Amino acid sequence: MRDADADEVPATPDEEAAGVFPRHAASLIVLRVTRGGPEMLMGMRGARHKFMPNRLVFPGGAVDPEDIHAEVAAPLRPDTRVHLEKAADPGLAHGLGVAAARELEEESGLTMGAPALLDGLDFLCRMVTPPNVAMRFNARFLVIDADRVSGTIAGSGELEALRYYPIEEALALDLALPTRQVLQRLRPWLAMSAEERLARRRTPVYDRRTWSLE
Repeated sequence: MRDADADEVPATPDEEAAGVFPRHAASLIVLRVTRGGPEMLMGMRGARHKFMPNRLVFPGGAVDPEDIHAEVAAPLRPDTRVHLEKAADPGLAHGLGVAAARELEEESGLTMGAPALLDGLDFLCRMVTPPNVAMRFNARFLVIDADRVSGTIAGSGELEALRYYPIEEALALDLALPTRQVLQRLRPWLAMSAEERLARRRTPVYDRRTWSLE
């Protein structure tokens, strides 16, 4: 996750009214299901990072202004866009999908295509860093099947020990609370059928240390 400047992407009207400016960000859960169960691509952030150093995380980072206008080979699916636009305008929703694809390639070497194919992205949840934390993000967690990405894992060095972690192995580690809570939200999502996921009208959001549905 890149440590972006707070003014790179404009705040939403709700954020302006509240006087808080968490940076819009996207994290991507690259998921593969094996005989042993689900596994997610994760890596360890280095000790020099300002945000979540020495923590196992998903690839992801802040939205760049260029992401909002970037061309793609396939847009977000309507259901994914609907969930993203609950707390973003259409341009930002598009930019979040682009940011997820861009950060995946930068941090892991895996690609969703060039230009990116965003139609494989599913929406899981949204998390907003509490106001008393110095570095804040309004992060959307997206999911993509490993079959929809290609390439060889060989990142930029920003994430170490990059590999697919079984969900139970990851939960047994000393995870940061946000990562642990996202994995706990992933479990019921995995239990849903494709039809049930498409039928969702409300999705989880974590804000001011409380989970609710939006």
